Amino acid sequence: MSNKLVFALFLLSTAAMASEPTPARQKELVHLVRQDCGSCHGMTLQGGLGPALLPANLRDKPAEGLAATIYYGRPGTPMPPWQQFMSEAEAAWIVDKLMSEFPK
Repeated sequence: MSNKLVFALFLLSTAAMASEPTPARQKELVHLVRQDCGSCHGMTLQGGLGPALLPANLRDKPAEGLAATIYYGRPGTPMPPWQQFMSEAEAAWIVDKLMSEFPK
């Protein structure tokens, strides 16, 4: 791996860590997903009106696209935009957690 590539990856990981929500905000975001997203995607995120949001269901989806769906919604569908409630970085944090295992 080239030094430039290693440095670029370092910068990306540093930026990701810097944008991680505070523990208090993480708790708020978990509550939002469990309650508000859960009203359509199921309280256990196993699906309902909206699709399941479990790691196995999201594995083949690009994280950037999922974060954009959370942040901007999907016009013409019941999926609303959540940009008034969170930043783009927070939407990306939610996707990261959904793709691994969402906190209780």
